[in-house]
Amino acid sequence: MTNAGETETAAVSEHGLVRSLVADPLYGPLYGLLLVLTVVTGVVDAVSILALGRVFVANMTGNVVFGAFAVVGAPGFSLAASLFALGGFLGGAYLGGALISRFGHDRGALLRAGTAAELVLAGVAVIVAATSGDPGTSHGTIGLSGSAFAAAYTDAIAALLAAAMGVQNAAARRLAVPDMTTTVLTMTLTGLGADVRAVFGGAAHGAARMSARAALGRRLLAVAAMIVGAVCGSALALRVSPLSALILAIALLAAVAIAAAAAARRPGAWRTPSAR
Repeated sequence: MTNAGETETAAVSEHGLVRSLVADPLYGPLYGLLLVLTVVTGVVDAVSILALGRVFVANMTGNVVFGAFAVVGAPGFSLAASLFALGGFLGGAYLGGALISRFGHDRGALLRAGTAAELVLAGVAVIVAATSGDPGTSHGTIGLSGSAFAAAYTDAIAALLAAAMGVQNAAARRLAVPDMTTTVLTMTLTGLGADVRAVFGGAAHGAARMSARAALGRRLLAVAAMIVGAVCGSALALRVSPLSALILAIALLAAVAIAAAAAARRPGAWRTPSAR
């Protein structure tokens, strides 16, 4: 019986390295769509750090640490925003769990439902920001002397964006696509060392080396996607407005939602979680 690693290696060899990075036969369009969601993570975290008072909405490890800084009185950190983001993320993860209970048997349906819920939550955050009348709607943070949004709007936007990221994180966890967590890169970066050794250190040969090259490529793409999102989000937040960066995130989410809805209409072995 072929194990999962041998199956993936065979798929990589048969379909080619480039295709395996974004359209793996075992995962269909999931690699490409989750890469776009990773870009979204970089965008929204850039906005939250630069415009919402040093708070993460996707990376809860950093957010817990920032909250601890605020507790001891470190300047520039908002305990309220951190708590609202934590609460929002937990609420989003709970919603994601409910979606998993209903659609977890079908990867296509789960991604469609998850991105739709995420789009709604992020859309409400954009509406809240747009109707605030605060400088964050029309001015880049690089020229602001004060906050981009008033405290109440900051907390609401942080909670809504974190809820969207909670849904995304829960769905990505259930989808279980290797190296595509979309919100955290710690394990992805950890795996890079082993991949580099396998590809360039002579530890693997033939199909095994091809599989290692594919894994390395996927991990590098995930890191690059996060960087691209952070660069685009921070450039817009600093020079145009935080609202413009949030609109970019909404556009990307809408694109993924449309693509996920289209993919969910087509049958395929990748839609079954046990396909691997």
